[in-house]
Amino acid sequence: MKPKSLLGIKGLSSGQSPNPRGPTGALEKISPTTFRLHFCVIGPVPGEFLNQLMPLLHSCLQPNRDTEMRMSVFTMLAKLLLDAKNTLDSQGHFCDEAERFLSDVLLPNLVWHAGRTAAAVRTSALSCLLALLHGGLLSLEVKLSPLVLSALDENSQMSRLLACRCLSATLKLIGTSLHHEALNKIYPELLKRLDDSSEEVRNIALETVDLWLSSLTKDYNPDLCAPHLQLLFQQLLLHLDDPDSSVQDRVLEVLKKGSRVHPSLLQREAEAVRDKQRSPLHCDLLLQHISSLPHTACSNRPT
Repeated sequence: MKPKSLLGIKGLSSGQSPNPRGPTGALEKISPTTFRLHFCVIGPVPGEFLNQLMPLLHSCLQPNRDTEMRMSVFTMLAKLLLDAKNTLDSQGHFCDEAERFLSDVLLPNLVWHAGRTAAAVRTSALSCLLALLHGGLLSLEVKLSPLVLSALDENSQMSRLLACRCLSATLKLIGTSLHHEALNKIYPELLKRLDDSSEEVRNIALETVDLWLSSLTKDYNPDLCAPHLQLLFQQLLLHLDDPDSSVQDRVLEVLKKGSRVHPSLLQREAEAVRDKQRSPLHCDLLLQHISSLPHTACSNRPT
């Protein structure tokens, strides 16, 4: 028999709540393990009772709530969001709630607070955000960017990796619609991750730099933004001299994409470092590529 309310599942009725004005009191009486179990059991039901579920989530995921509860719920939500069409969005209504969930729940839990437990909460919130982005359930706003950028400096390798992946997903979704000022705040933080202690983070960061370059449209003025592009090119050219030849190859491909944005600037920067590198091979390949570009590509305008 189909339950009449979300709280009626597995005997979790609103009558158990000490708060007659709402169901959130019942949630406070449940352990994180039990709360997670309810969602594992009910599968697609959350989408059918979204109007009851969302107030519960908004309540139990506030920053002043129990940390174990928040981590548990975020982990559970990330799994549900990865299969949103069969769970939270089974009725096609979760998108109506996603924006408020982002601003009222996810973003407050990404704000930095000292301590390992607080860091663990941020990591679990990032995993939930990434699932939300992959599901295409958000009509993103630039306000998302600063907190995700700050997560790139987390001590936790997993948090840095998730933050990189969130930025990657964001650029795929709305990169070409971002203003140049917003874009220019992103790339310096990504460049830092190219020196990350984790190879996985470095790889994702480089892939995201590639997506950043793909996000530059004709509205991105390369002359006006030349100082930004110069810094980007200089840092990438440093990694073009990496001891690992596979890294050199990947960086070369990213620089080739950058050559379409401001070829003359990149040519000058490459020529300036060519004789300082272990081997001029990759610099020469880059310079050959720039020389082969059609004349129209040298107008310093992104296509």
